[in-house]
Amino acid sequence: MNALESGVYDVLTIAVVADDPEMVFLAITLGNNADLTTSVYGRTALIAAAHLGHYDVVSRLAAAGASLDHINNLRRTALIEFVILGDSGPNHIKTVQILVDAGADKSIPDRDGNTPLKHAMGVGT
Repeated sequence: MNALESGVYDVLTIAVVADDPEMVFLAITLGNNADLTTSVYGRTALIAAAHLGHYDVVSRLAAAGASLDHINNLRRTALIEFVILGDSGPNHIKTVQILVDAGADKSIPDRDGNTPLKHAMGVGT
């Protein structure tokens, strides 16, 4: 379950990108590690789900104990990726609410010292 196809994505991350909450649940139930580091960016499935605005998937990952504050090799958390790559539409708003309610740390900065709030305000971008 934790094998990476072509060295990049696992079953869980593929299900996350496809916005398939049932497959996410099944992958986790069958032993996929919700904190597995994938992709060339060193991200997790949660980071991918957050920046895509897949709120139901984010909710399932948070409930499964996925790390809310994983920092990828761009020095970005799911909240920072959400702000930088999200479209601020209703799905992204639900996504950030789930992350914050689940306890994601809003104070973790990126490599330039900018927090998610600073990015949202356009400071330092």
